[in-house]
Amino acid sequence: MNRFRRSTMMHSGMGMAPFFKVTVFEQEHFQGKCQEFTTECCNIQQCGFDNIRSIRGQQFVLERGEYPQWDSYCGNLGYHVERFMSFRPIFCAAHQSSRMMIYEKENFMGRCSEVCDDYPSLQAMGWCGMEVGSMHVHCGAGRQYIMECERNSGDYQHWKNWGSHSQTPQIQSIRRIQH
Repeated sequence: MNRFRRSTMMHSGMGMAPFFKVTVFEQEHFQGKCQEFTTECCNIQQCGFDNIRSIRGQQFVLERGEYPQWDSYCGNLGYHVERFMSFRPIFCAAHQSSRMMIYEKENFMGRCSEVCDDYPSLQAMGWCGMEVGSMHVHCGAGRQYIMECERNSGDYQHWKNWGSHSQTPQIQSIRRIQH
């Protein structure tokens, strides 16, 4: 098994990243060429892989565990991806101190609300609709579209900046990442 370690990952205000280790395999069910990483990998092809078909570790912001084939970590058929091209650990503050401001319109305009907890439904928390035009992450990290304070200074001026694959600014729920 090959092992990749680079410099210790540090971000301002966050200290060291939580322990990160992921083992990737070229074939399903933990078969074939494998490699262990303890830091991010921006391009698996530079490490001698064409594709990754199974993983041991944390992936797609799922709970810690093992994922023996691609559909066990993709899950959603609407997001069908058979190529795994990169990975990285997620940096977040203590779960209890997660805090972000969501705004109704782009560029931090319109109605706003502070989010400090998990909200399975934004409408149930009193948000006027399912659209969020922009957000500022003070600390912590979100789920699905990973909004980290340390990666983009926490500012997402436009809903397209957080990596949405949809063509609308709709958000149905917000959940903090748990370690």
